[in-house]
Amino acid sequence: MKQPQLFSYFQTNLREAGCDEAGRGCLAGAVFAAAVILPADFFHPDLNDSKQINETKRNLLRPIIEKEAIAWSVASVSAEEIDTINILNASFLAMHRALDQLKKKPRLLLIDGNRFHRYKNIPHKCIIGGDGLYTSIAAASVLAKTYRDDYMEKMHLEFPQFGWDRNKGYGTALHRKALLEYGPSPIHRRSFRLHKEEAELPFNSTL
Repeated sequence: MKQPQLFSYFQTNLREAGCDEAGRGCLAGAVFAAAVILPADFFHPDLNDSKQINETKRNLLRPIIEKEAIAWSVASVSAEEIDTINILNASFLAMHRALDQLKKKPRLLLIDGNRFHRYKNIPHKCIIGGDGLYTSIAAASVLAKTYRDDYMEKMHLEFPQFGWDRNKGYGTALHRKALLEYGPSPIHRRSFRLHKEEAELPFNSTL
């Protein structure tokens, strides 16, 4: 099936940064976010929402994005912080931290999703499904996803019983079973509630 071509930009007057997060729905680990400013003529046939492309393609795209971007950054918010401020606010904070690290200042932020906390005095546009529409958001989704996956692979070496090399912290059957058997690890989100009778979904008491 032919991959849909993304829009190169939302507008042409202001320098845009695309922002996206990874790991919001997980039971364990930090939430990651990336901010990316791309040249207006950037194009790669495989670039798309990171959920729509496989791991091999994501890992091939990451160095290309990092090389070709005008500026890019990745940041995270820990499980402990998530439990303190809730996952929605933590997702926004991770994006803010990524924006703080950009070497070039954007003049417009393209945010994947329907909500965002204003960042400094920079205007933003929330776009539902934006990671499948605009190149800069798609690139941010790839960076956030690959950096978070790397982090969860490292955490798997410390806590192999949860299968994080495969589930990356999401509430799979193996992960839920290990939680019931071993209890939570130090990087599990205590604000997420897991119930046997609600085994299909991760739960967050703060949303």
